[in-house]
Amino acid sequence: MILLDQLGRTLTFSKKPHKIVSLVPSITETLVDIGLENNLLGITKFCVHPSHLKSKTKIIGGTKNPRIQDIINLAPDLILANKEENRREDIEALEAHCPVYVSDIQTIQDTIVFINDMATLFETLPLDSLLKDLESLHALSIEKNLRVCYLIWKNPWMTVGRDTFIHHMMEKFGYENIFSHGNRYPEISIDDIKGQHPDVIFLSSEPYPFKASDVQELSEIMKAKVVLVDGEIFSWYGTRLLRAKPYFMELEQEIKRYI
Repeated sequence: MILLDQLGRTLTFSKKPHKIVSLVPSITETLVDIGLENNLLGITKFCVHPSHLKSKTKIIGGTKNPRIQDIINLAPDLILANKEENRREDIEALEAHCPVYVSDIQTIQDTIVFINDMATLFETLPLDSLLKDLESLHALSIEKNLRVCYLIWKNPWMTVGRDTFIHHMMEKFGYENIFSHGNRYPEISIDDIKGQHPDVIFLSSEPYPFKASDVQELSEIMKAKVVLVDGEIFSWYGTRLLRAKPYFMELEQEIKRYI
């Protein structure tokens, strides 16, 4: 079987893959949800969903520093990586021993392509209902009515630009990203935020673990509603997307209590 990954690289398989190593937390969760849990031999320390998986699957390091020899020793048939989350040098070291599918996901449609590729590789996965739900989410169009600053880091403050999955989710659910003109993850200042006059500031739960004290700090200096938000909903592609609609409905109600 021949398959192109999302970087357009050709992968060749002599038979259907059976043993998988995942280097991407959101992909790990997706593999479990589509019925491939028993195929997972290795995952990263950041693969926290589902929570029981770490007790039965070998931890092979982090997304940026996987233990290459440990992965090779597992003799996988397929390694799943991501262009943004994993390093090129690690991918190159691993693909000398095993096919490495590299995903590149910036939109819901990219997620659909990835899941269709998994259906092609594993042939018998019952994914019609999942794909239908994702297609419905992809078709969603909500009018943008709030200007939002989405913060992912503190000291320095960092936000998200246009070419990110977070930006895509903001736009999809009706939030105008006030820093869409910037780089992927630009450093900004408080004055930069004030100059853009946001209606709402989102403090993400990851990668920086913002807390209630950060909400209070920013609320005292900004004329905007400051809200803690679930970073996994905004940034995890795959089956986590199925939780997006109810989450954003609750978030909208929280914001309305202030705006």
